[in-house]
Amino acid sequence: MESIQKNYTNLINELPKNVTLVAVSKTHSADKIAAMYDASCRIFGENKAQELVEKYEALPKDIEWHLIGHLQTNKVKYIAPFVHLIHSIDSVKLLQEVDKRASQNNRVIDCLLQVHIAQEESKFGFSFDEVEEVLRTNHFAHVRICGLMGMATNTSDQALIRQEFRSLSNAFQKLKSVHNLTILSMGMSSDYLLAIEEGSTIIRIGSTLFGKR
Repeated sequence: MESIQKNYTNLINELPKNVTLVAVSKTHSADKIAAMYDASCRIFGENKAQELVEKYEALPKDIEWHLIGHLQTNKVKYIAPFVHLIHSIDSVKLLQEVDKRASQNNRVIDCLLQVHIAQEESKFGFSFDEVEEVLRTNHFAHVRICGLMGMATNTSDQALIRQEFRSLSNAFQKLKSVHNLTILSMGMSSDYLLAIEEGSTIIRIGSTLFGKR
């Protein structure tokens, strides 16, 4: 557990002050998360709603829980009472469901629109044109669209990764003042340094902190 805490302390000390670290705790035990919590980490990210609920119930209530993986509409109701930020809004249908469930819980839920920037077809997300349309027609009372999220192609080609991050960053810069966007979530353990260079404000880090699964 000491190595986990050391990893967190080392990384947090290296980051620019304007970059937020989300510790990706998916598949890791509550004990490991508690160790990171004891090192002052308060922001954790999970891929699956059910696992997120289980950990929310087992761990301190001042943790900010982020849902960073693909979210099915029928799972929104489970996390709506407490989730801090949903990174992975990839359809209008999902946005409508989050708005509905947030309303039932008397909450406004912060969300990011996931943009498809990678070459892999398997990744989810809106096109840039679709993002502009969603922001232009956004009329949800219980959803606050705070920014954009993207995942680069899983490749060793650093130039391609940088190009994909830059395309998302350029879109963010274009839209942020018009639509009051403040968050650009991009960068994981393998590419977060590039993401930060290209303007990311949130990085999602798992293996660098917790070690390989």
